[in-house]
Formats: sequence, structure tokens, C-alpha cells
Amino acid sequence: MVLSRWNIMVMALCTGLIVANIYYSQPLLALMGKEFGVSDASAGQVTFFTQVGYALGLLFCVPLGDKLERKGQIVVMTLTAVLALIAAAMSVNITMLKITGLLIGFTSVVPQLILPLAANLSDPASRGRVIGTIMSGLLVGILLSRTLSGIIGHHFGWRGMFWIAAGISTLLAVIMILSFPKSKPKFSGTYGDLMKSLLTLIKEQPMLREASAINACCFAMFGMFWTTVVFLLNDAPFNYTSEQIGFMGLAAAAGALGAPLIGRIADKKNPRIAIGYGIICLFIGYFLFYIFQANVIGIIIGIIAIDLGLQGIHVSNQTRIYALLPEARNRLNTVFMTFSFIGTSLGSGIGLWVWSVAKWNGVCIAGTALITLAFIIYLTTYKKEK
Repeated sequence: MVLSRWNIMVMALCTGLIVANIYYSQPLLALMGKEFGVSDASAGQVTFFTQVGYALGLLFCVPLGDKLERKGQIVVMTLTAVLALIAAAMSVNITMLKITGLLIGFTSVVPQLILPLAANLSDPASRGRVIGTIMSGLLVGILLSRTLSGIIGHHFGWRGMFWIAAGISTLLAVIMILSFPKSKPKFSGTYGDLMKSLLTLIKEQPMLREASAINACCFAMFGMFWTTVVFLLNDAPFNYTSEQIGFMGLAAAAGALGAPLIGRIADKKNPRIAIGYGIICLFIGYFLFYIFQANVIGIIIGIIAIDLGLQGIHVSNQTRIYALLPEARNRLNTVFMTFSFIGTSLGSGIGLWVWSVAKWNGVCIAGTALITLAFIIYLTTYKKEK
């Protein structure tokens, strides 16, 4: 079966709405901290544990897509996410909220099962465009989730957002059952063999190592920014509410719309070129954050820059690794995305510590250091790709 335009758009929609589950908490951190009487840093750990859960789900669940029928696995994971979201809405203390955050992250890896399914069913000549379109849905979901969450949190409280997310995920499970195509797994070994093969892929695929390392640094920068900007905007001179903070996601969504274009460039040219331009955009964004830290317009422009840059890096890297071994796309994606979200988790954790020590100036310096590390990896691992 070849994917139709309808299939691609439904996959993009499901990808965006499921991945949103792991970002709803970010604009709500101040509200959570106030209800449970804990510090900003303690409330911020909800985001950290959610990212850790996502990384664990990537590592232990996504490889199964090469062994199991993907549609069935996607539906089961989505329904399990519904249960985790309901548990979060019913949390009685911050510890329970952190644990349910871990479970939400673990069960919301569905987008990383959808992407290999789409790559398998797409024509090689248009694979970058298909990945870019679905990634656009994913990144719009990530970014608009903050806007929706901020609005819902302001009017109905943070628990209301998790109840609504549970309802959305239930509806998506029905859509997946009715519209997703089935796949034929090609891996016949045991789960242990499947997991061992991840190490083999890391050892034998230098492009996978390079792409994963660059993405880890850039996702760490991204996680650091979105975890700490909530506190920046909640303090003077902004004093924004959760609703106002959530609207910042609209600025980032503007950059997400560039994913299909980046995918087309990756189809026609060396996708590595887009990675270099993406890193430059990240530097520009953090420069603006430092210079205009008390100016919301400067921060908005910086958000657009870092999101467009991250899009270019991520879509191009993903297009490159999917071209390596078609029969191992889920495992390739597992390695790639596990490193990426380990980066996000570490970035969130480091960001909380840097904020407590040096506030926004420290965040800007630390974020620039991560981008610089990605650039060093990019320059020192260069190999011409045909």
C-alpha cells in the first residue's frame, strides 16, 4: 500500500495530538506548584520526569515496531496513554504527579511508531516530504500544546487539561483503528535479539551516531529553553499568566510550518546542508534571547528562529537515517530519538539548576554552549554524502 494524501494528513494530526501529551504540563508548572505548595524547581521536575518517561518508551517500546504489527501497537499505546492522563488529572500530591508524568511520557511514544510506518509505506523519492509533513504535525502539536494548555489551565485549572487530553487521545484511538494501514513486520528474532541489535546499529552506522549526537545537543537546548522560559515570563517585568505564556507557542508554531519545505529540500539535495543552516538559526535565537530578555518581541523572534532551526536539523537527520536500512527503521528511530529525548531530559534538568543559580543569563549561556557542541560535532564528523 502507498500512502495517500489523506493517510499522511491523518498521521500528521494523530502525531501532533499525541505528542502534545508530554508538553501540556509546561505552562501549568506555576499552577501545580501553587496548589501543592512546592518550589518552582520541584514543580519543574514534572516536565523532567515526563521527558525521562518518553526516553524510556523510545528505548523499550519503539523497537518492537520492527517485530510487531505497527497499527495494533500504536492503538494499544494510545489507549494506555489515556489511563496515564486520567491518573495525572486525579493526582493528590506532587510526587504522584511526577510519577504519572513518567507514565504519560512512556506511553506517548506513538509518534515515533507512526513515522517509521509512514517511511515504510512512502515512495523513496518523496520520503523527505512525507516525513516533513508528519513532522510538521508533530512539532505544531508540541508547540500549540503549550497554547492550549495555558488557556485551559487559566480558565479550568491544570487538572482540566489532563481530562481533556484523555478525551482527545480516546478519540484518536478510534480514528487510528478506522484509518491506519496495517504493516508487515520483518524481524523474526526475540525481543532480546531486537534490543541487542540496537548496539550493533550504533557500532556499524557512523551517520546514525553523528545524527543522534547532534540531535541530542539541540534537543537539550530546546528542553532547557521551554522549561525555564515559563519562569522568566511569570516573573517581572512580564508577570504573565499561564494563558499568556501558552500563547508563546503560537510563535514557535510559525517555524514548525517550515518542515514540509525542509523535507522537499532533503529529497532534492544533500540533507546535511540544512543541518548547518539549522545550527546557525539556533545561534541567532539564543543571541536574541540574551539581548532582548526584557522585550517580548525579541523573545518571540528568537522562538521562531530556534524552532525553524530545530526543524531543519531534525527533519534532515531523520531523512538521512531512514535511508540507511529500510528493514530496521524502528530500531534506527529508537536510537536516534532516544538520544534526542535523553538530551531533552538533561536539558530540562540542567535548565532548572542553571535557573536557580544564574537565572536567564545563565540559561542563555548554557544553551549557547549546547549549540556550540552540536556545531563542533557537525564540523568534525563531516563526510560527503552522495
